[in-house]
This record gives sequence, C-alpha cells and structure tokens, in this order.
Amino acid sequence: MDGTSANEMLIEKVRWLKEKTQALLLVHFYQRGELQDLADCVGDSLALCLEAVRVRPPLILFCGVHFMAETASILCPESRVLVPDLRAGCPMADMADGPKVEALKSRHPGVPVVCYVNSTAEVKALSDYCCTSANAVKVLRSVPGDEVIFVPDRHLGAFAAKGAGKTVHCFEGHCPTHLRLTGERLLEMRRLYPHAAAMAHPECADEVTEHCEYVGGTGGMLRYAAECGSSTIIVGTEEGLLHELRKRNPGKEFILAAPELVCPNMKLNTLQKVAHALESLENEVKVPEELRERAALPLRRMLVLA
Repeated sequence: MDGTSANEMLIEKVRWLKEKTQALLLVHFYQRGELQDLADCVGDSLALCLEAVRVRPPLILFCGVHFMAETASILCPESRVLVPDLRAGCPMADMADGPKVEALKSRHPGVPVVCYVNSTAEVKALSDYCCTSANAVKVLRSVPGDEVIFVPDRHLGAFAAKGAGKTVHCFEGHCPTHLRLTGERLLEMRRLYPHAAAMAHPECADEVTEHCEYVGGTGGMLRYAAECGSSTIIVGTEEGLLHELRKRNPGKEFILAAPELVCPNMKLNTLQKVAHALESLENEVKVPEELRERAALPLRRMLVLA
C-alpha cells in the first residue's frame, strides 16, 4: 500500500469516526492543511469559540493548543472536549499564572484586566474581560475608564492600546514563534518583492508591524488578502495560514515572511492523532466547575461584543 492510499484511508476513517461519535472537529488556521480540510469549522480563536457555543455538540475534538480546548470546556460544559495531543501547549499562555497576574493587579489597583484568549483558565478567572487578536481593540474600547491591564502578550496589548486610545499596563509575555520574524527580515523580503503588500499578526514586534500595510488577526488577514489589490502578499504569521489563503485566493501568490514562522506546538497534532483521539476518546480537557464559572464571565463579555 502506497503512502497516498494509506493517507486517504486514514482520512475516511476520521470522517467515519466523526459521524459515529457526533464529534465537532474544530481546527485552527495554524494547523496542518490536511486537518483544516477535514474540519467542521476552520477558523481563528473567536470563530471557533462562536461555533462551539452555537453547536454545543456532545463531543468536541479541538485541533489547536491547550488553551483553546480549555476555552471550549469553559463555554460548553455539557460537551466533552478532546485534543489530539495533550502536549500541544502555548508558551505565551504559560508565561502568565495566577500569582504573576495578582502581582500586576496589585500595582494597578482598581484597573480592569483584559486577558488575551491565549491564556490559561486560571488567568481568565482573574480577569474582567477576554479578547482575541480579532477584537482586542473593540474590547478595550468597551472597558470603562482610561486604563487597562492586559495579559499576557505585550505586543498585542500595545497594538490594541493604540487603536483604543487607552493607557495599557502590559504583562511581559510574548509569542516565541511570531518574535522569530524580525524587522530586518521583513525589510529584506520587501526588497526582494518590491511590488508585494505585507501583512502581519499583532503578536509580532513593532519593528515588523510598522512596515506592513495590514496588521490583524488571522481572520482579518484573510479578509485583507481577498480585498488587497496586490497579487503578491508577504505573510507575517504562522505558516499554517498559507493553506487557507491559497485556497481562497488561487490567483494570488503568498510568501511566508520567514521560514522560522512554524509553531512546533500547533504542529504536534496530526491526522493519526486525530483518528486515535476519536477512536479511543482519550485526551480529555476538562476545567473544574468552580474555576470554569469564574473564567466564563470574561469570555461571555467578549462574545457579547462579537
């Protein structure tokens, strides 16, 4: 049996298992292309949250990283949430914990806390509002007062602060994958492709985003790519987004800004692991009820604004 036919059989097995278990397969844009093609919903964090809440299936298999599955468990407690690989975590989310957030709050008493969805359930439970990269500016604008504490990503926090016109006290977290793209590298790509437009995720450093025509989350980048007049676009985010960009825009060329823009945690999920999770019903992510109730409040406030 050749590799192609074996892969096709595995894909059919996943489809059969999805139907058998009534599973909702949620897949982030940063996942492998073959997983995106199998998804019931492929999207950014906000879109996947909304789909989980809309469907509320008996079983969710979340192809992303751990905090995404936690978020689904928080919002859909009646659903069983599985992941293909429990080791698929998020270094940025792990940078902030309860004591560190409490310490930041103590330095700015009374200031509301906005947490990026890329955070643990513990951090969400200590926050007043949640946001994604797609709606960070909108959420900050909705928060009463002129000051906000933002955790854990300092780059998204600074980006949202400019858009919202507020003073933001940022936790010193970051995305290791996005920070592999430097301003020098982006300018080199712009010299190589002088007629190309450039877009980047707000988790990138200022030295990158200041040289881009568009800065926004993955959903926003997809919209910009479709509307942009340029036929060549330099992409400053995790390479998984290229799959959907190329599917939606067959007449355009998309160039990854740097070969290092690959998240090793996102890529831990594979077709084989998806099949195993659906077959074994292992790798469950469940947020304890007391913590879930506290973490749900900032997420619900975010969804109201969606």
